[in-house]
Amino acid sequence: MNKWFFLAGAIVLEVTGSLSLKAAIDAPGFFALVAVGYLGSFTLLAGALRQGMPLGVGYGIWGASGVALTALLSAVIFGEPLTALMTVGIAVIIGGVLCVELGQQAATKKQKESL
Repeated sequence: MNKWFFLAGAIVLEVTGSLSLKAAIDAPGFFALVAVGYLGSFTLLAGALRQGMPLGVGYGIWGASGVALTALLSAVIFGEPLTALMTVGIAVIIGGVLCVELGQQAATKKQKESL
């Protein structure tokens, strides 16, 4: 279960770093938060992988969640547009990650059965 906590932390820090990058345009002090966010995110993502999370699953969830949350929060915080087409794109990304996760589960089950 620790791998999921590591991954959740990595997602939160990656989104924080990305939003801070936008904020740093007007307030350069946010660049420190960008560095901490990205460095912490990669560190926690590595922790999730070290705990046994498959790379395709971990990176897929990390990336898709980051895209979706950053798009939603940038609309709320910075007033950026969130169109219907963008929402469809986010849904497609989430669907793709779901396919990777389900494929990983099927591969793991098949591998265990062959042992």
